[in-house]
Amino acid sequence: MATSYLQIENLTKSYGDRMLFSDVTFGVYEGDKIGIIAKNGTGKSTLLNIIAGNESPDSGNVIFRNGLRVGILEQSPRFAPGASIIEACLQEDSPICRAISRYEKALVSGNENELNESIHIMDSLGGWEYEDRVKQLLTQLGITDLTASTEHLSGGQAKRIAIANVILREPELIILDEPTNHLDIQIIEWLEDYLRKSRVTLLMVTHDRYFLDRVTNKIIEIDNQQIFTYNGNYDYYLRRRQERIEALTAEMSKIKNTLRRETEWMRRQPQARAGKAQFRIDAYHALSNRKNELNSSRASEGNVDLNVKSSYIGSKIFEAEHINKAFGDKVILRDFNYVFARYERVGIIGHNGVGKSTFIKMLQGIVPCDSGNWNVGETVKFGYYSQDGIQLDDNKRVIDAITDIAEEVIVNDGVHYSPMQFLNHFLFSPADQQKYIGTLSGGEKARLHLASVLMRSPNFLILDEPTNDLDIVTLGLLEEYLAGFKGCLIVVSHDRFFLDSIVDHLFVLEGDGVVRDFPGSYSDFREWTREREAFDNTPTKGSTEKKTANRPKRERDANKMTFKEQREFEQLTKDIDVLTTEKKELDTLFSSGVDVEDIAGKSARYQEIQTLLDEKEMRWLELSEKS
Repeated sequence: MATSYLQIENLTKSYGDRMLFSDVTFGVYEGDKIGIIAKNGTGKSTLLNIIAGNESPDSGNVIFRNGLRVGILEQSPRFAPGASIIEACLQEDSPICRAISRYEKALVSGNENELNESIHIMDSLGGWEYEDRVKQLLTQLGITDLTASTEHLSGGQAKRIAIANVILREPELIILDEPTNHLDIQIIEWLEDYLRKSRVTLLMVTHDRYFLDRVTNKIIEIDNQQIFTYNGNYDYYLRRRQERIEALTAEMSKIKNTLRRETEWMRRQPQARAGKAQFRIDAYHALSNRKNELNSSRASEGNVDLNVKSSYIGSKIFEAEHINKAFGDKVILRDFNYVFARYERVGIIGHNGVGKSTFIKMLQGIVPCDSGNWNVGETVKFGYYSQDGIQLDDNKRVIDAITDIAEEVIVNDGVHYSPMQFLNHFLFSPADQQKYIGTLSGGEKARLHLASVLMRSPNFLILDEPTNDLDIVTLGLLEEYLAGFKGCLIVVSHDRFFLDSIVDHLFVLEGDGVVRDFPGSYSDFREWTREREAFDNTPTKGSTEKKTANRPKRERDANKMTFKEQREFEQLTKDIDVLTTEKKELDTLFSSGVDVEDIAGKSARYQEIQTLLDEKEMRWLELSEKS
């Protein structure tokens, strides 16, 4: 039986008259990799904050196993004032961390006596190996200047340092709140690969659907103040959730039919039903209550309606002519030329700090270029969703802020909506519309920001990291809207699923002003990159023979399989074939649509097979490289 790491018992939390969740109970066990999913404003981050001890529940208990090592990755990491990067990674109060910190300071100070003493302490504690591990991990995360101050870091740099800090503490359970926010795609894939292969237990909130699908083995959904648990990854959750919704719909239909008949009976004159059994009257009221519960649940399924009209766009969109931009020695664009076509959809990717946001701000004239021209068509009407967030007065009510933008909104079928009606389509109830903007959650502000952009009926949408705060449901609907959008689109995003869904090609900002135009989705680009790297790393036959001939005999022998390794290689081949066959059988079973007996057990077995395959395939590859 799996070891219990964490128990949540009857947890309830509300803000005023707004109930987030009620009597929530679930457990986290060794080996669980749990993703928490819910709509914006329903309490995902609040739940994590309560578990982490940063907030108090109205009632209920959070019980950790005694002595459990817990690591917490917050959405917005904070470090000690004035701390360097290396010091931020050595915040744990342990002898080895204090020794490394002392040694690093002695190096900077140049005090020879202090340096000699700190070296002696490092020797006695084995600090050199730990320091090497810290530096190696930071290098993998793209951090090289370890003496830089943490006070002027970008959001992505701060998140990477916080990730290193958590990993170095070797926790048994990691709590992650939006771990992919502000990270570039390469680091997201590194973290995804690390967490997928690691045996650490996870409890996380994230909107990254590829991340959820590849890392998690359990999904917990908060819906209608309750939780629903699915023993599988994100793809499995989607299937089972749809089945749950269909079952609720069927139950509602049956209840309506029964209530129609029973209501007629209840409306008869009392004497007409004198002597009737009381249980029938009680059953009628029970059915009515159940109908109200289902109606409430269905209301929580309400979706954002993005059926908004776009303005007419002419044949001339924009032309970039010899654009150059630099900040000191840092070059953003170097002689960039491009003619943007009608209805074109471009994704922009690149490492953090390479200039993605600067690029789209130059296009709109927000940031001037150093030289060159942007020739924008007369009919172009930009709609800009900025990663900086909504620029509205926190002291204004939601409805007032939207009314200031427009008195009415026209949707695709020509219907005119008032601001209040329009906000309803973005899941802002009349009560929510009276809230002050400063009291909204991050996700609610993102939804309001999106509404304020789309209500202007733009024909050229520019989206800068739209997935950071939008929930998965809203993201899916935004993708549906963009699929039918009659205009142009540029999107900067680290969300691989989002890019794959909506863009036709990519601008890859490679640094030093270089922009590669790649024809395809992000997944196409990633596959092309892997193939190119594999080709570049493949030695030619002549060079291989020369290297082999020049190698010492001991080294050549070390690259051959031993008898034991040969037997292991043969057994691995057989095991992989058996596991692959079993995995395919479970895939067929899950996709058949029939009721599956012991679904929890089979789902657990599926995750176990996936883990075993990853481990055995990795070992098989290691051995296969030996001749």
